[in-house]
Amino acid sequence: MRELLKIALPKGRLGEKVYGMFEKAGLRCPEVLDNTRKLIFENEEAGVCYFWVKPSDVAIYVERGAADIGVVGKDVLMEYRPDLFELLDLGVGVCRLAVAGRRGVGDRTGRTLRVATKFPNVTRAYYAARGRDIDIIKLNGSIELAPILGLSDVIVDIVETGKTLLENDLEPFETVAPISARLVANRSAYQFKNDAIVRVLQRLKEQVEPNRDTNY
Repeated sequence: MRELLKIALPKGRLGEKVYGMFEKAGLRCPEVLDNTRKLIFENEEAGVCYFWVKPSDVAIYVERGAADIGVVGKDVLMEYRPDLFELLDLGVGVCRLAVAGRRGVGDRTGRTLRVATKFPNVTRAYYAARGRDIDIIKLNGSIELAPILGLSDVIVDIVETGKTLLENDLEPFETVAPISARLVANRSAYQFKNDAIVRVLQRLKEQVEPNRDTNY
């Protein structure tokens, strides 16, 4: 039986878009997009096995070897620093990690800055590099509420269009880092399935490079 390349896809619109890139790369498995409760999708002819994973968990599946490769946001890689190979910026899921808060307020430097975020490690490193004293408030959702209700002075969160901030009388002040989807590989799989992984990498690069320079 042919050994399949195991690929973890992030659930949601980003995953569907990324699957389209894999399909163009010759790794078709039409079942992936079916409205079904199945968790694993295989196409032996194409030599591939896909499964949908919560976006924040993709790196864990790849790091632990349950998946050979996967697609994960740069924000997750920055926050958790998983032990895997980052191979390619796919140029999709583009947004930014930014500092935001109430309009006209900004950073009041006279006291410790209260920062609400889902990304405590990235936030801590960002402000440490600036010598700024902060109090991190770890939240898991509705981050925008924190400065509105006075829980925090600012937030560090993912910003796409900025529309949600604008509608809540908030604004981004600084960009912490640009974010996009990255192709990652398990370290062992990259060694033992190198031919298959490099082949996919090259075919994905062909789709990305016409639009912009690629670093990996």
